[in-house]
Amino acid sequence: MNKETLFQDFSVPTYDQWREEAEKSLKGASFDAKLLTKTYEGITLQPIYRKEDVQNLPHVAGVPGAAPYVRGTNALGYVTRGWEVSQEIPATSPKAFNEAAKHDLERGQTMLNLVLDRAALSGLDPNASVANTAVDHGVSIFHREDLDTAFSGLNLETLPLFLHTGYVALPMLALLLSHVEKAGADTSKLRGFVGADPLGTLLAEGQLPCSIQKCYDDLAQVTHWADQNAPHLRTIHVQSHPYHNSGANAVQELAFSLATAVEYIRALMERGLSIEQIAPKIQFSFSIGSQSFMEIAKLRAARLLWSTIVEAYGGSAEAQKMNIHARTSAWNKTVLDPYVNLLRASTEAFSAIIGGIDSLHVSAFDEVIRPANEFSRRIARNTQIILEQEAHLSKVADPAGGSWYVEWLTDALAEKAWRLFQQVEEQGGMLRAIEVDFPQSEIEQIAMKKSESIAQRKDRIVGTNMYANIQEQPIATDADTAIYQERLACLKAHIESHDQEAILESWKAKKSVAQDVMQQAVQAANSGATLGTLTKAWIDDQIQAATVRPLRIHRAAEAFESLRSRAEKHLQKTGDRPQVFLASVGPLAKHKARADFSAEFFAVGGFEVLRPDPVTKAEEATKAAVASGASIVVICSDDESYPSFVEEMARLFKTSKPEAILLLAGLPASEEINVYKAAGVDDFIHVRSNCYQMLHDLQERIGVMS
Repeated sequence: MNKETLFQDFSVPTYDQWREEAEKSLKGASFDAKLLTKTYEGITLQPIYRKEDVQNLPHVAGVPGAAPYVRGTNALGYVTRGWEVSQEIPATSPKAFNEAAKHDLERGQTMLNLVLDRAALSGLDPNASVANTAVDHGVSIFHREDLDTAFSGLNLETLPLFLHTGYVALPMLALLLSHVEKAGADTSKLRGFVGADPLGTLLAEGQLPCSIQKCYDDLAQVTHWADQNAPHLRTIHVQSHPYHNSGANAVQELAFSLATAVEYIRALMERGLSIEQIAPKIQFSFSIGSQSFMEIAKLRAARLLWSTIVEAYGGSAEAQKMNIHARTSAWNKTVLDPYVNLLRASTEAFSAIIGGIDSLHVSAFDEVIRPANEFSRRIARNTQIILEQEAHLSKVADPAGGSWYVEWLTDALAEKAWRLFQQVEEQGGMLRAIEVDFPQSEIEQIAMKKSESIAQRKDRIVGTNMYANIQEQPIATDADTAIYQERLACLKAHIESHDQEAILESWKAKKSVAQDVMQQAVQAANSGATLGTLTKAWIDDQIQAATVRPLRIHRAAEAFESLRSRAEKHLQKTGDRPQVFLASVGPLAKHKARADFSAEFFAVGGFEVLRPDPVTKAEEATKAAVASGASIVVICSDDESYPSFVEEMARLFKTSKPEAILLLAGLPASEEINVYKAAGVDDFIHVRSNCYQMLHDLQERIGVMS
């Protein structure tokens, strides 16, 4: 079979010929309105892409493993070295983490991913000042013995580690090195990532307990130490999660993440480090959303732009490589119908792998409800393994490469992200941009657009704002309420046997002379210093703490989930759900479409929809509606039939039940709207309705408690 002659008997249609046929199939509908897609990134997607669309793009000629690394940083992709299965291990105690880690490592996990609780991320011990947040969806760590327990029987010389430490890294790294020293392990063999993201923390929390310059000192200290002592350990974290989880688009995620990385490069170069020392120590982390091709292109564009930036600083081809950890989106996961999260996470994991990540966490389907249990952890972990071993995604290097659509989208996304990145730079860099509220305001605008589309159900969240199941039973939560008291007791016992004030003063005295700060911190940890003591000693500066307007981190489904929650509380209080009566008038063909629409419309708000047999007369419909006792009645029929009965029915109904709410399904002409409202119709529901706002207002009007 000769591929050169295989298709020679078939003519190749031109774009104009294809478009002519496409427009015929639209039967008069607008080509642009029907076939062009406008994204939140400001990119207009075409229905078809051709070779001509990418023939002038320089990156298309690249190969995997070569700068600018659009096609990946490894020549053979995952063929010779797969991505790390880096599932976050949700546990509250070091012992529970250790047990879960050993279990999961025997079943496909390849990287330890230790998620700290809020107290540890804040550099605090689990004391009374953080009683509500000391133990949450992370592990409580406050002294070396906790890490001894968490890593018992786990060899950190062979197991890569992923550990985000919050706004500073040195205190937690000191505890880790103390553990490594006690375990007799070789520090130079540590692999993975242990580091901080102060700007990400500042945007997420709105404040830091120390100056940002002190945080930069911290990054410089741990990065210099790692460069000399742990060459395979990354220490600088750049996360897109705060942006993504606040509703940002892909352009904003890229631009603000890259601007953050450049801010860190400048700060560390000012502190004496070179680009060859800094760039390889940066760990990028991206959230992966549900728009598959956009997410694939996002990761490819990230590598392209990062290579360009590092090259501009004089970095070598090796330094230009971007290490990417990814996690499936938390922004689009739902409390309602949570098993749909399995499907969301699967498509997102696919996008991440095709996009060329280095390590991956697939969120458990119950992640936003409770700490994942053994079952949900297994399903999430096996999602990665199936994609590797059954879907064979590791067999081809950059399978998206060469796709005209993907290559064009990569370029379009990179171009827009570069423009936004330059806007940040024009303001003096990422820190200055944050201080003047630039990224916050930019993301807020996109988040509002997304929120409006979700409220109007233009963007669908299956099981939440569409196709709701109000009979579903919530997943049981089994919070470990005793763990906090256990941790307090453990802390108290430790402090009684290790004088923290003495340890603190000893380290402060040593800091006044020229010694290795990291070595001093490790010695303090060996002496029994807690994380809180180490942090207090390390960030002991008199400069005012950093404060900015934080991003509004949220999930897409929260508004509709609140409607359902209010309806559930109403059911528990009264024994009944809020009810809606559908007054369907006329033959099936006349009312079914709008009755179906109305039933779905109200179900997403937790309403019970009463749907009796249809009637033919307004008087019959009125009598049935009044007898139902429902506070809300919806008239369902077609536009052609409405003029013959709506006025009469509205007057009859309002005379019998003036306090009830009467709605009409559909959007009549403005003249008819005025007539129907004058007769007693309160409002109209249709595909353009702001579903969330209307349901919220209706709940308020009928007394559904908040």
